Amino acid sequence: MTEVSAVSATSLFTTGTTSATPKKEMDKEVFLALLVAQMRYQDPTAPMDTTEMMAQSTQMASMEQLTAVADVTRESFGLQMRVAASAMLGQEVSYTDADGEVQTGTVTGVDFSGAVPKVKVGDADVPLDAISAVRTPRPTDGSATTTPTDGSSSSSTTA
Repeated sequence: MTEVSAVSATSLFTTGTTSATPKKEMDKEVFLALLVAQMRYQDPTAPMDTTEMMAQSTQMASMEQLTAVADVTRESFGLQMRVAASAMLGQEVSYTDADGEVQTGTVTGVDFSGAVPKVKVGDADVPLDAISAVRTPRPTDGSATTTPTDGSSSSSTTA
């Protein structure tokens, strides 16, 4: 009698990876694997209808295009966040800190290293999505610039 050890036995479904994490999204690789499995295990006496096969191929092409559109949209949104954060340099912003208190300060820097840009307000690094208000800073030197209706500019100083 021949013994088969558990170590030498293999499964028909083994893919060569020992600890694969399941995908959370259905992408083109998963779709193609399902299509190949469907074709591999179809009944030879009742093959897949060519119309159905073309419909599935069209669905796969549509899914690839939608994935490409989603990627471009994600990149565009990231670029818009970077532009918005850059535009806040020198502006006065308000945000709610970790203690739930509203803080106000001037943006002195921007950090793009994370998924969401952070602006530097005083000693705090504030995520862009935590900013609740943006204002043009008030002059601190006591001077104000006015623009007359004739187009020339003049400056006045208050004492």
